Amino acid sequence: MILFRSHVLKILFFVMLLSLISTTALEAQSLGSGMSFGGSAGLFNLPGGRIGWPTNNQFGFDVGYHMLSRRGSITHIPKIALSLFSWVEITGALDIRPNTNSSADTILGAKLQLDRLLNMGTSIAVGGNLQFINNFGSSLGAYQLYVASTYTGTFFNMPAETTLLLGKTFIQNNSNSDIDFGMGFDLYLFPGTFNGLVRWVTDFSNFSYSFGAYNTASRGIVNTGIRIDLSRIPVFNNFKFIVDVIITDALDSTRAFSLGFVFGLPVM
Repeated sequence: MILFRSHVLKILFFVMLLSLISTTALEAQSLGSGMSFGGSAGLFNLPGGRIGWPTNNQFGFDVGYHMLSRRGSITHIPKIALSLFSWVEITGALDIRPNTNSSADTILGAKLQLDRLLNMGTSIAVGGNLQFINNFGSSLGAYQLYVASTYTGTFFNMPAETTLLLGKTFIQNNSNSDIDFGMGFDLYLFPGTFNGLVRWVTDFSNFSYSFGAYNTASRGIVNTGIRIDLSRIPVFNNFKFIVDVIITDALDSTRAFSLGFVFGLPVM
């Protein structure tokens, strides 16, 4: 009952926060996508409604890494992503967790940005991932299907993007029928002061980046932190160069610290 109330309070908190974000259209605002823990372009835990390089006729290649530190244990998550044809994204990530006999979970994903294909206004993507979980020598399989939407707005006159996600994770030998749900925002933090370099990113979800993640996927998970977009510096304008400083599972005793980066470049 206590977990249920905590879960509801987190949802109410995010609904009230997102309700402050206006959906007024902005002039070609581009927040510059980062990488989620699982490798897909998006927030921290959530894939977003866009691929990593949605520009017309452009291929893009991203490499990323996130470190999760909790109670002296460190999880390493290296990842790669390839954006194709302005609407296709293919990703791969390794989840190297402590105390797993040196084995690593593998997360393979794909996402299609439908608004690029169908000339829609709001960014909408459908995607999924395959999760190969190695836990103390045994193997489990899971896969997730989802629909994600990202749209622009303002938050106290700061350019912002809101992401909503609905999906379902299917786990081997598990009859769990919960629906995956997530929401979050990505906004320029005082753009007049930081010139677009600093963004505040927060997301909430009732699932984690994989079934075998370091935290529990059956309750609300809140991640919040700063995303430093070094691509705003003129010398890096033609590349993607992002640094993440995050508190994961921020409202629970299992909170952890995360540091990560993403580097990307257009292939053509």
